[in-house]
Amino acid sequence: MKLVICAGSATTGKTSVLRHVARKLVATGHHLAFLKIDVQYADEDEVFAREFAIPTRKVYSGELCPDHCSVLVLGDALKWAGEAGADILVVETAGLCLRCAPYVDGGLGLMVMEATSGMNLPRKVGPMLSLADIAVVTKIDLVSQAEREVFRARIMEAAPSVRVREVNALYGIGIDPLVDLVLQTPDAPERLLLRGNPPVGTCTICVGKKEIGWQSHFGVVRALDNQNFYRGE
Repeated sequence: MKLVICAGSATTGKTSVLRHVARKLVATGHHLAFLKIDVQYADEDEVFAREFAIPTRKVYSGELCPDHCSVLVLGDALKWAGEAGADILVVETAGLCLRCAPYVDGGLGLMVMEATSGMNLPRKVGPMLSLADIAVVTKIDLVSQAEREVFRARIMEAAPSVRVREVNALYGIGIDPLVDLVLQTPDAPERLLLRGNPPVGTCTICVGKKEIGWQSHFGVVRALDNQNFYRGE
């Protein structure tokens, strides 16, 4: 089974991109399963089930980071998709903390970002971009050609090995290269490993301590005058 993991902030067009990809894959005889991971609300699973008549599931991460949740449930999701007869599992996940990344070795990692989000966005999203295989840039019709070129240059500056694909997710323009890349992806290995390094550790805030000030905590702490610069993976 091929595994495709698509990440990106809200409103970037992840679902629109994946719907066009799914439409073309289903039309060529592939059997898809779709998993949506979000924090507190999602209906994309219902959209995909209604439009493509494929098996779908959704998981709310709730108190967990979505990428943390993805690590925990992805093994079960692959088993579920296999039992449902799928040959491609598509996972759409929120990427929120900008320090984690949901991609795994042996799967295809798509990071969707909108060209209207500002020229410096590629410098801000960390491993969600730098560990992806493909950066999918949407809403390209809403910016000038010069802005598109600067945005692409910023992506390559932040993640030189990532392939950039510009699409119009509203009308499905530029989707065919993404479909080809999905089909070229090898089957996911039996033992999945997270791509890149997770955050450095757990602190007392993570387990529920509410006091303000680093003096009240231990583990991974940081004071105001201790600013470490993080460049991403």
